[in-house]
Amino acid sequence: MSRRGELASMLDYAKRVVVFTGAGISTESGIPDFRSPGGVWSKMQPIQFQDFVAREDRRREAWTRVFNGTARWTGRAPNAGHEGVARLVATGKAFSVVTQNVDNLHQDSGIPDELIVELHGNASYATCLSCGLRHELHHLKPGFVERGEIPACRSCGGLVKTATISFGQPMPQDQMERAEEATLACDLFLVLGSSLVVFPAAGFPLLAKRNGAMLAIVNREATDMDRYADLVLHDEIGAVMTQIVPPLA
Repeated sequence: MSRRGELASMLDYAKRVVVFTGAGISTESGIPDFRSPGGVWSKMQPIQFQDFVAREDRRREAWTRVFNGTARWTGRAPNAGHEGVARLVATGKAFSVVTQNVDNLHQDSGIPDELIVELHGNASYATCLSCGLRHELHHLKPGFVERGEIPACRSCGGLVKTATISFGQPMPQDQMERAEEATLACDLFLVLGSSLVVFPAAGFPLLAKRNGAMLAIVNREATDMDRYADLVLHDEIGAVMTQIVPPLA
């Protein structure tokens, strides 16, 4: 049996699947990853959360990147990998999607918000750092682009930042707790497109494995967690998901 066939068999056997996704699932949509040569952080240095809060020039630079599309994290369409995950959710096989991505593509593929756990936030909107009020980017853009106004909260006047988790910013406790609960409740933990080097998020596959779940990893390159997995595929995610979770005829 081929490795894709083995993965299909694992999915058939499993009853409670958690899908864990990283940047590799979105590269087929044209969104660059972070750490590889040519990735986002090889072209620009990340802005530390503490600097964003403390320095106006860093806030201005951050918003310039948002509105000139430097990072290219939003505005793309879901690909075959996202669509395959959405089919797993729609059939009831997968009950949670835990993602390190900030591109909103799982939502765009049709997965309900309440089934998605965003460990690193979301780049498609902004929030107030003081009161938590959500702000849509298209409402903030004219003031910044046309008048140079750094976004401030329309309710309390606090600092507004894209809803991503920046370097130096605390991980969202509620999302981490939801991810842990899902991990401990699954019988198959399926990793799609993560290098599994960023902790604490990268600890979830091992937590699932130690709790008795099967662990499968689909990633183009080897990861440090491959040796713990029941199945590893160094393969293209879109092609794998299309084959093992085919679209309805």
